[in-house]
Amino acid sequence: MQKNYLILFFIFTFYSCKKASAPPQAKINTFYKEVTTADDRKTITPEEAKTYHVNKTYQYEYRTGNPGHYEYNYDVKGINAKGDSVCGNINVKGKYGAGILTTDTVAELEINTEWIAYGKLKAVDKKGNQYDLIVK
Repeated sequence: MQKNYLILFFIFTFYSCKKASAPPQAKINTFYKEVTTADDRKTITPEEAKTYHVNKTYQYEYRTGNPGHYEYNYDVKGINAKGDSVCGNINVKGKYGAGILTTDTVAELEINTEWIAYGKLKAVDKKGNQYDLIVK
């Protein structure tokens, strides 16, 4: 009788120790982009339109996405390193964002932004020029 249990034990061990093949990893479909670009503020995709939200209590123009993955749109104003005034519109997801600034001399500048304090951002254009911005 012990022999039967021993045989069952070895059979069980043999089959349970076989390396199981991992199921194929499914790619998660999402409309969230890893990096926010200046072009993101120009259009709202059909997926983003489903979660489009406006709330005049807050400073953002609108937001899209779901909790933990919101992307906000802001109107901003500020100054460049020379002290010239700039204004524009940006999209921000988390701490970083991108958008377009306009000045008296340049029609459109693509920028990347980073929050530095509540309502305050640092921005850099493609040429490396820096801008201090605040949310309107």
